[in-house]
Amino acid sequence: MFSEPEPQKTSSFASRLDALQSRWDVFAVRLVAVLTAAMGAINVLSATLPALHERLKTLEQFSPLEVARGGRLATVLAGFALLLLSSNLWRRKQVAWLLTIAVLIVSTFSHLLKGLDYEEAAIAILLAAFIFSLRSHFHARSDAPSVQQGIRVLVSATLFTLAYGTIGFYLLDRHFKVHFDLLPALTQTLAMFTEFTDPGLEPVTRFGRHFADSIYVIAIGTFGFGFFLLVRPVLIRQTATAQERAHARVIVEAHGRSPLARMALFDDKSYFFSAGGTVFAYAVKGRIALTLGDPIGPGEDAGASILEFKNFCVRNDWEPCFYQTRADYLSIYKETGFKFFSIGEEAIVDLSAFSLEGKAGKEFRNVMNRLGKLGQRVEIVEPPLSREALGELKAVSDEWLLMMHGSEMRFSVGWFDDEYVRGSAVAVARTAAGQVSAFANIVPEYQRNEVSLDLMRRRQQIENGTMDLLFISLFEWAKKKGYATFSLGLSGLAGIGEASSDPAVEKVLRHLTDSLSRFYNFKGLHAFKEKFHPVWEPRYLAYSESANLPAVAAALARAHSGDNFLWGYLKK
Repeated sequence: MFSEPEPQKTSSFASRLDALQSRWDVFAVRLVAVLTAAMGAINVLSATLPALHERLKTLEQFSPLEVARGGRLATVLAGFALLLLSSNLWRRKQVAWLLTIAVLIVSTFSHLLKGLDYEEAAIAILLAAFIFSLRSHFHARSDAPSVQQGIRVLVSATLFTLAYGTIGFYLLDRHFKVHFDLLPALTQTLAMFTEFTDPGLEPVTRFGRHFADSIYVIAIGTFGFGFFLLVRPVLIRQTATAQERAHARVIVEAHGRSPLARMALFDDKSYFFSAGGTVFAYAVKGRIALTLGDPIGPGEDAGASILEFKNFCVRNDWEPCFYQTRADYLSIYKETGFKFFSIGEEAIVDLSAFSLEGKAGKEFRNVMNRLGKLGQRVEIVEPPLSREALGELKAVSDEWLLMMHGSEMRFSVGWFDDEYVRGSAVAVARTAAGQVSAFANIVPEYQRNEVSLDLMRRRQQIENGTMDLLFISLFEWAKKKGYATFSLGLSGLAGIGEASSDPAVEKVLRHLTDSLSRFYNFKGLHAFKEKFHPVWEPRYLAYSESANLPAVAAALARAHSGDNFLWGYLKK
């Protein structure tokens, strides 16, 4: 989508320093996450071991036994909290950084209160100091509205759990050996969360035991939900403003160089604008920020803009991913810390070489002659389309969707939107009676002397060869318009995993192709495009971590289906 990037002159020494600093940043964050998990495990283990007798006797001189019991439970809870927080520290979460320091301070005191375990307390406070010193490394934001909601949930969970336990013990005391008035009922509820044992809590019925257990279940569920809200990634609540869309359109029209450039302007995209005038069209699904194709902008801004976008994603707790990237920029993705593998090949027809003459064009001439005798024809309708023409195309599109047992796809393709189709040039195949049997809309590529198509729809019953006629007519039209090439779009999973040097993930995808063909006719679509003798250009998926690939696959399914992929599958 860029013009060719210009070489960037940077000091080799400065580059090495930057690389070392980047590696240290990653190492420091991951070290903190591992140490925090280890401290959590130490907490849980320490709380289950008996205290040293001499230390315990010394402690009993200053605090009652209940405080020691409470210290043990606090140590266990702090341990579990640290284990949960460690994964969020790995993600550089600001909230996790703050909560971890708070939990480590609590852990320090709990180790002292449960048995004067000053060794564990020292480790906890030293780890807290180390994490505090790395504050600048933890800059991933949580979703602000969710954080506010999470705080409200935690406060509400505390009050609700206390009220639930207190009222329950007061009203259900016949299920226990001890009679509970309101104050003893409240004391008993508090005791369940400050001591390992439940003094005085002796259920005499099964219901009593279930009620006591339900207090812990409710507490774990509500507090767990509150914690989830606190560390939730930033959510996109509005894809883009009208001003952002207008700005994106200006950049796309000035620098767009692929069939995906037009798809970047659909309203399922959000936008990031770099300081150098580049736009990234992306959609966030879960923690995955899917960018459609390569960034669009000046070629010399390529490397810097990708780093800008990567840092933007890190701050929002997203994992950046680029879908259908071109080979031209793989070196830049590699330099900026991305990995990649091929996901298929784009079919591009050289219009100067395409001809209906000679032996190569015999099959196509036969199709044209046969359908011409039947009164079949193809016309190119220039925009804007009339309301009547739009209605005819909509009827064909609806029939096609019903035939495919599916709904409109999105993200890397367009969908039947009235404004979009009305503003497109459309190739329309008609029967002898004038009825529309198939159509395809034509997509510009702005700064590239190439044209492509997007929506390709037909009726269930059409004459054999109708789609061939449609494509032949499109090529002839594009050739007369002066275009050099015609893109037939991506052939998914084509040409991957064939060479011994191909990445393992490509080989796995190749083995899965037969299974996936039950849901999508990859091989049939590839064979149809192959008959036009295109040049096949590989397209790639660029991603940050291999561990994220399952999440990337789910994000792609959600983005393409509009979050309805599971429902669409169940309907089949």
